[in-house]
Amino acid sequence: MATNRTFTMLKPDSLEKGNTGAILEKISAAGFKIVAMKQTQMTLRDAKAFYAIHNERPFFGELVEYMTRGPIVAAILEKENAVEDFRTLIGATNPKEAADGTIRKLFADSISENAVHGSDSDENAAIEGTFHFSGREIF
Repeated sequence: MATNRTFTMLKPDSLEKGNTGAILEKISAAGFKIVAMKQTQMTLRDAKAFYAIHNERPFFGELVEYMTRGPIVAAILEKENAVEDFRTLIGATNPKEAADGTIRKLFADSISENAVHGSDSDENAAIEGTFHFSGREIF
């Protein structure tokens, strides 16, 4: 069953390049309501736990290093058909393959530094949102 919420993270490269405001504006202009948001930095333990599904993949170490090198902005977004609509808004993981106007086409440099994370399912959106936010932080 589809929900009206999804989870996103603006990754360290987005913050390093000063793209936070521009990305949040794209999210808002697409009709998403931010129901939780904070800037934080993932610890090594956080990143390993969050990306545990990839722990057997050859890129896992680089992913953890990348995600812990600087702050992120974590957010829970609300909109009808949130997961699917947000995946469309962010575009393909490879920015070279992303559609024009998508967040990754505009702000990502590569597959590994792709500016933003978006949940791939309603179930993962709920899991990822509660990973970063307590119930009292979600409005």
